Order: sequence, then structure tokens, then C-alpha cells
Amino acid sequence: MQRRRGLWLVFAVVLFGLAAWLMLSGQGEEEAPPPPKVAFPNRLRKEERERMERRRTYVMPAHVDAGTQEQTPVKPSDPVLAALPRGKGKTAMVIEANAIRHSPIGELLLECMMRRGGNDLERFKEETGVDPLKDLDRLVLTDDGVIVSGNFGDKRLKDMLSGRGAANYDYGDEARIFEPNFEQNLPDGGVVRRNGPPVGMWNDQMIVFGRSPDGVKQVIDRVEGRGPNEPPVISEGSTYGEMYGVVSVEQLKKMFPPDQQELALKLAEVAENVELHMDARSDFAMTAQVRGADEAKVTDLGKSLGGTLSLARMKAQAEGEKELAQLLDFAKVKPDGDSFKLELAVPLEVIKQQLAFCLEEPPATQPSR
Repeated sequence: MQRRRGLWLVFAVVLFGLAAWLMLSGQGEEEAPPPPKVAFPNRLRKEERERMERRRTYVMPAHVDAGTQEQTPVKPSDPVLAALPRGKGKTAMVIEANAIRHSPIGELLLECMMRRGGNDLERFKEETGVDPLKDLDRLVLTDDGVIVSGNFGDKRLKDMLSGRGAANYDYGDEARIFEPNFEQNLPDGGVVRRNGPPVGMWNDQMIVFGRSPDGVKQVIDRVEGRGPNEPPVISEGSTYGEMYGVVSVEQLKKMFPPDQQELALKLAEVAENVELHMDARSDFAMTAQVRGADEAKVTDLGKSLGGTLSLARMKAQAEGEKELAQLLDFAKVKPDGDSFKLELAVPLEVIKQQLAFCLEEPPATQPSR
């Protein structure tokens, strides 16, 4: 049951995160010519601005000013953005699951996934009443857990979360907290109880997976206006692309290979934050904006990163790593004062080549004699 409880989240991560991994996996043999131009995400587009405005759906209860006895007007807010961490050094990446699902890349990945996991998906829908392909809107990855938005009002999901003797109780204005526990049989015949990861459900439209009940409650507090009086790490004006957010330099350091640790340390020393935006409407295009307080150090870091990319491109070409070379062909570093922007892209035709292996019809099973 614990495996099935996280199944829909696994499907979401596979569907919306697999694209980047596949670009480096190397399944195709032919090198497709790169398109002449790739559109990189740089600002809110018309449809994203309209999406931003539609999501201002939650109005917190009005508060009475003690001095004037008048109610302070409260503007509607996007509850998902309100749930995000506050302050410096935080990580929050938003995946526009519904948007990617209906993109060319998403359709390819979905077809690939359904050939291998369609039965499990149908079983999960029957057990929980949640269809990840229709009911999921956004998936947010943070340092402290995962936030998922969508349509989660089906009674079967709530019954599953409250099963096996899980403690569950109302919290705040619109939330319910679930603290599951599980029994494990020991070799000596005894039984031990273990607590599972706590889950919070807010207003049937947001689920919070946290490391502790207090951590889940802090997310709910931020949504309902009881959190710190700081802006979320992602502003409304930065909600462009199919994936976007801020990654802490500490998290980025962990992604660098061992032979690039010097560059990783330099990044941690110079950068204040790294803002990412990824566009998956056609080609897979990414921009990373790196900012720091010292303009000279930021400029030097940008030059170092640009040189590293150039060397990696030449190495990939020399060693015949066609897929990686294609990826690096679109890599550019653009300096801009106290910041620089890294651009990276994978053409849609290359993605199709990489996914061709899983779109082929499986060989027919020979009847046994």
C-alpha cells in the first residue's frame, strides 16, 4: 500500500522529469541537423500572464485593524505560490504538469509510459479516484518535501490516507493532516510500528508531503497567511515556462561531477541564487540566471563556465558522443553585469530520436509448445 500511495507521484515525476534525463541516455544512432533557432524562456508570455491571473483564487479571512476597527482588504492570491518557502538559500522548482502533459514532448513521454505502466495507472485511478493525467496541475519540489496541486476531492483518496489507523485531524481554516503508521513483523514474531511521512490536504486542491507534521503545518500556515511576512522564493512575474523556480547553490554543488568541484565551489562562493526556467512547448529549452553581489566575480564565473562548456563540447565531438554534443551545441553563457544567463536546449527532433526505442511495438510473444 505504501508503494501504491506514492505511485501517482512517481508517474508525475517520470512524465515531467524524464525528458531531461533521456537527452543524455543515448538511444538513437543518427544525428539530426539542429534547427536554426530555439526559443528560450525569458519573460511572461500572454497565455502565462492569463494563467497567473486565473490562479489568484484564495482570499484569506479579513482581519480587523485594532486602531480603526476597520477590516483590512485582502487581495486574492495563488495558494501554490503562497505555500512556497521564504528567505534566501531555499530551493523550489515548479513543474507545470498539466501544461507539459499536453505539449509535444509530454505526448511522446505519455505514449512511452502507457506502453509500460498503463495497467498500474488504471489500478491507481480505481483505488484513489485520482487520474494523474487529468487531475494533476502543478508539482513543486522543495528542500523539505513535495507540494502537489490539482483536484483531490475524491473520497477514495481520503479513505486511503486515513487508513491503517493513521491519525488525522483538521488544521487551520481549510486543511486536514494525516499521520500514517505501519506495522512491520519482526523475525522473532514481534511487531513494530513505524510512522510514515505526514501528508497535509488543503481545500481538496493541494497535497503536501513533508518530513514532519510541523513541516507540513508550516506550509499550510503560509497558504493561510500565518507564515513569515516575506515574499515567496518565486514571484508571480517569474512563473513562465513549463518548469521554473530557484535552486540553492548548495543543491547545485551536489550536481557537479567530481572533476568539476573547483567550479562548484566557485559557484557557491559567488552566486546568491540561481533562477531556472524551462520551456517544453516544442524544443526543450532552459535558461539559468545566476546572480551575485560582486559583479567582477560573477563575470569571472560566467567566463569559467563558458570555457567549461566549450571544452565539454569539443570532448563530446571527439569521443563520438553525438547526443551530448547536440545538447552542448546550444549552450551559451550571456554576461549581464551582476548576473549571467546560461542557455541550454535540446531540439524536439533529437527528443523524438531518443524516444523512438520505447515507441516501437514490442515483439510478439511466441506461443509455448
